[in-house]
Amino acid sequence: MERKIRMWCLLILLLVGVNIALNAQPKSKDLPNIVLISADDLGWSDIGCYGSEIHTPNLDRLGYEGMRFTQFHNTSKCFPSRACLLTGVYAQQCGYDQTFTSRISNAVTLGEVLKTAGYRTLWSGKHHGLENPVTRGFDRYYGLKDGACNHFNPGNQRPGEAMPARKGNNGNKRIREWCIDTVMYHPYTPEEKDFYTTDYFTNYALGWLDEYKNEEKPFFLYLAYTAPHDPLMAWPSDIAKYKGKYDQGYELVRNQRYRKQIEIGLINESYRLSPATYAEWDDLVDSVRRDEIKKMEVYAAMIDRLDQNIGRILSKLGEIGADENTIILFVSDNGASAEMVHIDDDYGDIGSMTRWASLGYSWANVGNTPFRFYKNYSYEGGINTPLIAYWPQHIRSGTISDFPGHFVDIMATLVEISHATYPTEFNQEKIVPMQGQSLLPVFKGEHIMRNNPIFWEWEDGQAVRLDSMKLVRHGLEKHWELYNLAADPTETKDVAEVFPEKKKELEILFNNWKKDVSKF
Repeated sequence: MERKIRMWCLLILLLVGVNIALNAQPKSKDLPNIVLISADDLGWSDIGCYGSEIHTPNLDRLGYEGMRFTQFHNTSKCFPSRACLLTGVYAQQCGYDQTFTSRISNAVTLGEVLKTAGYRTLWSGKHHGLENPVTRGFDRYYGLKDGACNHFNPGNQRPGEAMPARKGNNGNKRIREWCIDTVMYHPYTPEEKDFYTTDYFTNYALGWLDEYKNEEKPFFLYLAYTAPHDPLMAWPSDIAKYKGKYDQGYELVRNQRYRKQIEIGLINESYRLSPATYAEWDDLVDSVRRDEIKKMEVYAAMIDRLDQNIGRILSKLGEIGADENTIILFVSDNGASAEMVHIDDDYGDIGSMTRWASLGYSWANVGNTPFRFYKNYSYEGGINTPLIAYWPQHIRSGTISDFPGHFVDIMATLVEISHATYPTEFNQEKIVPMQGQSLLPVFKGEHIMRNNPIFWEWEDGQAVRLDSMKLVRHGLEKHWELYNLAADPTETKDVAEVFPEKKKELEILFNNWKKDVSKF
């Protein structure tokens, strides 16, 4: 009898323990929805709440009512940045440090991980990778599997229209790949005459939000826009808004942005305006000056249209009752781009379907105000991204964070928020541990330190940051430069000779990291 009583007591204790464990794990329907938005080649100062004159009321609302980061980072180039964002490991660890034509290896995607927490996983926009996202944890995918495309028509010439501009010369025009769920199109020639990448990426996302609005599970929506990456193309009505806005040239706009950044409290005077690298406006011949004005008008129009579409997403979240339980993150995959594409046979006006125009180094210098250099560099102008984090009732309105972060932190953050399971093995492949640090304590307003160094390497650019000290160079034959980002966040004073031991320490740290990631 006594033995039976003990057995019953043990059984009751076991059941109570199981019940406590089950209740401790939040039900999937109680978890927050997640919307991750990335822009393409957007400069640090190119939206209003980061200093711009461009009309971005929706992003500004998210920024002013949420949290803006001043020292968050990508990897300075599209596809390695996107690989870090998607996997939570460095591009060197998942096979995306030199090419986007191989499968993601030794890593899992946000879609695969968030599925373990019961999320519906949706992706609309750019991938810049080999695999179709529906094979890597996403329930739905619509978008450009490739790197860049014509915004009005990524495919073949349509009846009654001119030939769309495509990259490549002498008949060597590479056809861009596009996917709609499991079907890959090569080329993708949209039938809709109102097609524009930014609008249609949003259209599909809105359709999915409607389709799954009654599900008893949260959703993860990854919106990977291609704007404002070249070709510079925009709707005429959007371009018209910026007529005359840039007639005075680079210096005026850059100085206005810098003053605004200080006035709105985004930065302080320690962010010295780095030396200008733009051309002398008055030295430009009239035809070049007219083209430079038009390029910036179109670039601004593309960002304006991007913001309009983000507004459509915000309205839909409110319509389906998801606005109060959704965390929204906004980033750019690298700094504004100085790359120039030259095509022999394109023609027509800048901004139109038949002309592939690029922003160029002068306006890119303005876009990355107040930092140095641009896309492809490991200086802050290439790697510092605006990060907006908006989460009603969780992130205090109007906060600014100088926490030094990196795209690899997004995986760790969403794993903690969603209580998802990050695996050690996946599909019989050993998985690299998460390389980032959760931002959830930062979102809560806690003052925390970074618990690990951050590394960068893309082509000629290399850098490592430990605490506030950053070692950086551009070109393997170049000497390393050292900056104290606490006192000099815009990298204007090299202190390598002042702190030779710190320079040596960081160089060893970088070389050890390089040796470690070379195993993958």
